[in-house]
Amino acid sequence: MSDVEQDRPAVRLGDPDVEERLARIDALLAGLESAPGPAAPALEAVTLLTEVYGEALARVLEQADAELAGRLAEDELLGHLMVLHAIHPESAERRAERAVERLRPAVREQGGDVEWAGVADAVARVRLSAGGGCGSGCGGGKPDFGEAVRAAVLAAAPELRDVEPVEDPAGQRSAPAFVPLDSLTRRPGNASGAQGAG
Repeated sequence: MSDVEQDRPAVRLGDPDVEERLARIDALLAGLESAPGPAAPALEAVTLLTEVYGEALARVLEQADAELAGRLAEDELLGHLMVLHAIHPESAERRAERAVERLRPAVREQGGDVEWAGVADAVARVRLSAGGGCGSGCGGGKPDFGEAVRAAVLAAAPELRDVEPVEDPAGQRSAPAFVPLDSLTRRPGNASGAQGAG
């Protein structure tokens, strides 16, 4: 190794930098796919390079013991690449569950809650509630966490087809918490024309 190579600092990317580059790659690839003619060889080169890097990563995992493989899989970037190349050591269900676990504190901070409920027919199932609090930003309506949960789960486990909310039986029992007094005192034959709640 030359002195110049030794003196050059290693370029490391933080998670935001990685996310920015991944988004840019997606945009560039989408442009290549829709471009006529000469873009086809460039797209093929990217595909072949991706396959080679995937094989290299798979070989690294083969050499790693279970503890190291687990640590590598927990890294956001490496985990994403393992999913991309279908070599992640964890099952799709476990990855989806971990995504929900990671998202739960942020949802709770906004006054809601999300809980993993399993997988059925390649569809992730979650218990999701908007809650009664407003967290750090009351903007008038209750926040909708469904799309954020769906995106996080499908990013972690793209093998799954979809994400569905599951009704919480405890939440269903407590739903009619407020009953207006006039609905209790109104009678079916009331002259106001209102029909009784029955």
